[in-house]
Amino acid sequence: MGFTIGGIREMRTGSRRRGRAAECTAVAEYTGLWGWAVAPGARTAAGRCSCGEALCPSPGAHPLDFAAEVPAGAKLDTAADAWAQVPGASMLLPVGRTFDILDVAEAAGRRALVRLERMGLPLGPVAVTPAGRAQFFVAPGAAAELPQLLYRMGWDDADLDLRALGPGCHITAPPSDEGGLGPVRWLRPPVLDTAAAPPQARLLLGTLAYSCHRAPLCG
Repeated sequence: MGFTIGGIREMRTGSRRRGRAAECTAVAEYTGLWGWAVAPGARTAAGRCSCGEALCPSPGAHPLDFAAEVPAGAKLDTAADAWAQVPGASMLLPVGRTFDILDVAEAAGRRALVRLERMGLPLGPVAVTPAGRAQFFVAPGAAAELPQLLYRMGWDDADLDLRALGPGCHITAPPSDEGGLGPVRWLRPPVLDTAAAPPQARLLLGTLAYSCHRAPLCG
């Protein structure tokens, strides 16, 4: 027996059922423990996005139009019931509410993370994508503030492979697959102290910018 999301058919095997149970648990952890909403997202199979659009601009990496978010604060039963309505969906986290994202190349992000940990600075979660990007969770507002912050720090003229994601964006949550490239993983998993209150971007930005500047190709 199979199911479809937007026209892509997948088979329900024992492994898939176990995977769905794990996804329900992960959704409940994100909503109930970390205080993040979770949006059901499209997937990619055989180079096609499950939304069914032949020219989808973000194949396998955007919310499903017909599916409602699982709200922040939802407990296990609520999250499991909601996720059962969208079998096969990926887990996406809306940006710009509890957190914004500073996105850099993975190599630069790993270097920066080592330095930041040695400095003892407060850190939020850090995810790494199969496309080779490191995503640092920071306080909301970073996307709007980034140009001014870079200017104040003297990095505004530098050619940095660094961007901020804010309201209206979504990121793929571990362990979901991103765009058919493979699973997103935690480089630094969320913890209670900072998941719902990540650090201000200015605390991390200098180190991230320096790490990117060391490798101009940064990727």
